[in-house]
Amino acid sequence: MGKVRRVRDASLGTQLFALQMVIVLLAVGGTAGVWAEHTRDQLDSLHQQRALAIAQSVAALPQVREAFELARPETVLQPLAMSVQQETGADYVVIANTEQKRYAHPNASLIGKRLSTDGSPVLRTGRSWVGTETGTIGTTVRGKAPIRDEYGTVIGLVSVGVLETTVTGQLAHALPPLIWTAAAVLLAGLALAALITARVRRQTFGLEPREIAALLDQREGVLHGVKEGVLALDLAGRVTLVNDAARELLGDVPIGAGEDLTRLPVSDRMRDVLGGADPGEDRIVLHGERVLVLNRTPVWVRGRHRGWVVTLRDRTELVRLARELDDTSSATEALRAQAHEFANRMHTVVGLLELGEHEAAVSFITRTTRGTYAADLRERIQEPTLAALLLAKSAEAAERGARIVLSDDSSVPEGTLGDPQDAVLVVGNLVANAIDALDGAEGTIEVSVRADAGGLRVRVGDSGPGIAPDLVEEVFREGFTTKAAHSGPRGLGLALTRQACLRRGGWVRVRNDGGAVFTALLPAKTGEGTPLADEGAEGARRPRRRLETTAPGRPSPPTGARS
Repeated sequence: MGKVRRVRDASLGTQLFALQMVIVLLAVGGTAGVWAEHTRDQLDSLHQQRALAIAQSVAALPQVREAFELARPETVLQPLAMSVQQETGADYVVIANTEQKRYAHPNASLIGKRLSTDGSPVLRTGRSWVGTETGTIGTTVRGKAPIRDEYGTVIGLVSVGVLETTVTGQLAHALPPLIWTAAAVLLAGLALAALITARVRRQTFGLEPREIAALLDQREGVLHGVKEGVLALDLAGRVTLVNDAARELLGDVPIGAGEDLTRLPVSDRMRDVLGGADPGEDRIVLHGERVLVLNRTPVWVRGRHRGWVVTLRDRTELVRLARELDDTSSATEALRAQAHEFANRMHTVVGLLELGEHEAAVSFITRTTRGTYAADLRERIQEPTLAALLLAKSAEAAERGARIVLSDDSSVPEGTLGDPQDAVLVVGNLVANAIDALDGAEGTIEVSVRADAGGLRVRVGDSGPGIAPDLVEEVFREGFTTKAAHSGPRGLGLALTRQACLRRGGWVRVRNDGGAVFTALLPAKTGEGTPLADEGAEGARRPRRRLETTAPGRPSPPTGARS
């Protein structure tokens, strides 16, 4: 038991070496045994056939048949048998009649006595026989042939044999080459076993099975414990590993080890990032309701490229908070601008009063109250959240030298939007995109927002440079942006806008008409109402009464940016 325990507790290399040596020994020993047995059978067969040939030759001699007619056949047959035995190297040559009485034998004292082994099968059937039998001189391999007279009648037999010890001696002479061959094979097996053991140790970094099992357990624990999604791909683009976080982030996508990347039911954008067609760090991908950030890193093992590891991070909540922070910042800027404007007006009123221009002061206050942009905006956009957004965007545009024009067909009664989150996302992104398109230059942004039972219809046009015809679809792809000078993740605004519209069964499109014109339909969540036709297909804008910010207009800039 102690030796068994020591073998069981030995290192992996030692166990492999011992196992391989046992296999080599069994293989070599078994092969040598089979060879020896086969050689012995061949030697037995060879001597049997040789003995039979001698027996048949003796039986066919005329003097043998003639001797059987003599009164004492042994006087002729004994010398003849001894002569044949000496010349052929046989261990005995025996001649007997049909009564199995010996006429010739190596031991002359046995002449005239009956055969020690039964010869009746040969005498009765007249057929030759070969085999192994034990007689007076020992165990021999022998051949027996019938002796026939001139009429073909069996009158006796000839038995020729070779001792088994003679066969064994010949086999012993053939064993040394076998032994040397087996020794050479054993040495080669020993060397190969040592090489294999060393290779296994290198490939396992000298770790024992229990250590490998512990590392595997730790890897599985870490892999499935991290909150980031991890997806491993081989060089052929097949998934080799995926953790629980990745499955959760990918949602309803059935993914597992062995899946072909090209067959995964994901968007072209995600397939491009996973497959390396869109390289780079922190690639933004929209997947369902999630905003994911993907990083694709090559895997190198001992200097050889083995595949890729893709990490997935969920930035959905971060993007939402960033958007809310941006809206809050815009509202703060709007309030600051209004406070600044209100302070200027109050200083004017105070000045008029100090100068005694009371009627002028009253007239100025009346005109200011009646012409307040916020009041007119609130009158048309009765939904407070959307009105606050447009007011903030108007202030932001004014700060950047542009002005927002609200069309006379704009109308959003209070309560028609239900949850205004998607409406704020669509309108805010389209207006922000238009402001960015002007790139700080003076210009005009025309906004039309209408809500009814069919949903919210939005049209936003700017006086910027427009969009190249080959980019009218590309601008809605996540990650696409022309804002090369800006840092941080870009290319989400229009992608999120299209996602929100499509999710509700609507659409968003763009055309050029003196600048870019974006049109969108955001159907009501209840599904009531009939969606309008695509307003982006209209050839010209309809006349409208404008509600403008106070920022003066200037010529359109030559360049712009989209995200």
